[in-house]
Amino acid sequence: MIKIMLIAGARPNFMKIAPIARSFNKTNEIEYKILHTGQHYDQNMSDIFFEELGIRNPDYHLGAGGGTHAQQTAKIMVQFESICENERPDLVVVVGDVNSTLACSIVAKKMHIKVAHVEAGLRSFDLTMPEEINRMVTDSISDLFFVTEEQGMVNLKKEGKPDSSIHFVGHVMIDNLYYQLAKLGKMPPETFKTTEYKQHHTRYGVVTLHRPSNVDDKNTLEVVIDSLSSISRTLPLIFPIHPRTRKNLETFGIKPAETITLTDPLSYMEFLNLWKDSVVALTDSGGLQEETTALGIPCLTLRENTERPITVTQGTNELVGTSKEKLMVNFEKIMAGNWKTGRKPDLWDGQAAERITDTILAS
Repeated sequence: MIKIMLIAGARPNFMKIAPIARSFNKTNEIEYKILHTGQHYDQNMSDIFFEELGIRNPDYHLGAGGGTHAQQTAKIMVQFESICENERPDLVVVVGDVNSTLACSIVAKKMHIKVAHVEAGLRSFDLTMPEEINRMVTDSISDLFFVTEEQGMVNLKKEGKPDSSIHFVGHVMIDNLYYQLAKLGKMPPETFKTTEYKQHHTRYGVVTLHRPSNVDDKNTLEVVIDSLSSISRTLPLIFPIHPRTRKNLETFGIKPAETITLTDPLSYMEFLNLWKDSVVALTDSGGLQEETTALGIPCLTLRENTERPITVTQGTNELVGTSKEKLMVNFEKIMAGNWKTGRKPDLWDGQAAERITDTILAS
């Protein structure tokens, strides 16, 4: 029996560990526990949330909360060390690139517990992004690397990781996307509040915007909102707005056009019901770049770089930065029907978690 600790720090992390937990449930050779660090408080994470994901509630909840990067990381490390002393897992599985990923990896490694990193090898090569530092440090000490795209393998090999520890398995986020789509398809449309918007707008775009580089600087945020407002006069936009972004819009006195519908943050299923039928996604999110590629939906990413290059080279994503000119040129291509069709990347077939489980059992 292999004892495993599955780590999640924020809602998107649970989308990634859920397929792994569901896969672990199919074998009697793994005993696992789910640990929620509480890095992000999210009122949508109720019992129903975990039921939707097909997993049990976390076995541990650290309630780490906010604070600076150092404070948050330190709180997680102190509490996780105590849990590891009691549980003595054989393997700690971390996902993504949040502070919880970094903190739990360091604790496990110093306690001589093996670490597996899911979504390993992704690189933006932008050290101003805290996520990039988390990715690099976590990969520097991990034992097993589960890779979502071929460029991740290239990056890890350049960093000297042995071939035997690198495993190209596909993407658990896409596993979960297909799982949730299947559930959504069995539910009446009126279940979702976002269906009302869709009934009034046969064609629309969706917006997500939360990265500090885009929303913390007044001039940058003004340019982005002006660009989105221009687009919305041709194609209505709906914008589930991150609390940080809403606060800065109010602080800076920036008002989006009335053709942009602002909503509170949406649950995963509500948002999926919305964006799966959109004409375009305009985002600075990492996950949405990948999910739109999986479903073949045009995506314009408001960043200068991406740690997910396959969404550009093979998928339906394009980097436009915060340049209004570049954004409008690409938007007009989409509206004219001249957008690249893209293709689904290799192994994005909904079976990544099974490959991860098989690899762990064989290790």
